Amino acid sequence: MLDALTLDQLRVLIVVAEEGSFSAAARKLRRVQSAISQTIGNLEAQLGLLLWDRSTKVPTLTEQGRVILSAAQRVSAEVDSLRKLAGSLVSGLEPSVSLCLDALFPLPAAIELCREFAHAFPQVDLRVDTQTMSAVSARVLRGDASIGVVSPMGLSGVMHHKLSRRVLAPIRMLPVVSPQHPLASVRGNIAVERLSSHVQIVLSERHPEESQGVPDQGVLSSRTWRVSDLHTKHELLRAGLGWGNLPEHLIGPDLRDKKLVRIHPASWGEDEHKLYLSAIHRPELVLGPAHEWVLQRLAALCLAIDKQSPKQSPKQSPKQSLKQSPKQTPKQKLRS
Repeated sequence: MLDALTLDQLRVLIVVAEEGSFSAAARKLRRVQSAISQTIGNLEAQLGLLLWDRSTKVPTLTEQGRVILSAAQRVSAEVDSLRKLAGSLVSGLEPSVSLCLDALFPLPAAIELCREFAHAFPQVDLRVDTQTMSAVSARVLRGDASIGVVSPMGLSGVMHHKLSRRVLAPIRMLPVVSPQHPLASVRGNIAVERLSSHVQIVLSERHPEESQGVPDQGVLSSRTWRVSDLHTKHELLRAGLGWGNLPEHLIGPDLRDKKLVRIHPASWGEDEHKLYLSAIHRPELVLGPAHEWVLQRLAALCLAIDKQSPKQSPKQSPKQSLKQSPKQTPKQKLRS
């Protein structure tokens, strides 16, 4: 008998409960009251349950009726979602978007992206993953993620030619130490020889054997601690256990509150601390409305974070910059 249940019966039950009476439900549904009563009676007969107590002037839901009403509301909501999903698929909207972000991507921008996505595409599933360096590109190439946000170091020559790329806003990296670290007291440029005598905290590939083997970047010290996530590196630097680069958007509050202090390696110029994150995807990926929206919002949100970052003024004069030792390339230093 349950196979004979109809969505219309469940919808009528919901409207009667919402309107408070059979007559009010009939007016809202533009039916005669006898048709409403017959629909509810058939539903009760098919379920084998008494849903309404008719012993009073105005029928009220029985205990069993309240349970069935709750289930009917869930079924109705699921059917509405199914209809919206089917309509979206007909119009070209994707059922899901999988996003893999480099650990350097600003967390506030990622949170805002997810919040806006949930509002703009409530019927589309969103999966977000965080990786480092070439692991982002590897996930996109394998199809584990449809869109990635990767740093320059995570795009090897082979990967670069196999992926479509859209450049986003820049991320500024700053070399820092804890105020208690010996290097914090050094004024002006710090020679490589002096830096090399202190532990350097380096962000490394999480699984180099599974990735494209991106080497450690910008290692100036003979004493290194290698970590695979930005949070650990951040906390080690705050604890005064070494020196290294961190994104400006991450450490703005630390610099303001004097929990971290910026240092100035002599071989690094002020204009060389920027790296551009890129949005990547496989060339054959059909970009539906949700994927195009994600790509556009990634650029806008990343740019907004860059504008909000507290800019640190240079500590050396142009003349001092000319006396610096030969600069490293951006690939050699930005991850250190």
